[in-house]
Amino acid sequence: MIVSVRESKARLSELLSKARQGEDVVITVRGKPSARIVSMDSKDARPDMKVWVRQIESRLNRQKPSDSASDIVATLREERG
Repeated sequence: MIVSVRESKARLSELLSKARQGEDVVITVRGKPSARIVSMDSKDARPDMKVWVRQIESRLNRQKPSDSASDIVATLREERG
């Protein structure tokens, strides 16, 4: 199933249910695939927590103590593209 980000906001519960049933849900942004929702039972869905922790630590280490919350949010948004 392919849905736009706007549609996914309105139908999130339904999309999660479909993913739990084994269906891949692709979310598009401006017509381009951007993310997937898959069942946690899927072998592709299992996150490597060590990688995740390193990514979060890296993001936090790039911030200066003097950065305001709005600066941090702006930086995170820029990273997402």
